[in-house]
Order: sequence, then structure tokens, then C-alpha cells
Amino acid sequence: MGERMKEIHWDKVTGQLNFDILRTEEPVVLVVSEGRVRCAPLPAHGETKIVTHQGKVKRVKWDEGEEF
Repeated sequence: MGERMKEIHWDKVTGQLNFDILRTEEPVVLVVSEGRVRCAPLPAHGETKIVTHQGKVKRVKWDEGEEF
């Protein structure tokens, strides 16, 4: 499985993030931790858990399902 989360670039001088929400057709999650910003689409059916340890993001877990 490929990387689900994509790196989002931000202006390190101003600290500002420019993210065009009109170009994103699906729901997404933005995760900011330790000077990094990453974006991932949310599953149509399921849960997305952001796991932290000592104030830092350690991992993002996806638990997906499908309607029966």
C-alpha cells in the first residue's frame, strides 16, 4: 500500500499554510506536528485515529469498512 498521507508545504518564514479547499473534492484531514503538515483523505466508511505520544503525532490509523 502506498503512502496515504501527503506532505503539504507551508511558508517557513511567515508560518502560514495556504490550502485550497475548493480543489479538494473529498473530505480530508490535515495533521500538524513538529513543523510538518500532512494531508490524507478520509475513508467513505470507517474511522481515522490520530495517535499521539508525549505531545507528538506518532501515527495515523485507518479502520475502514464497507456497507453490507
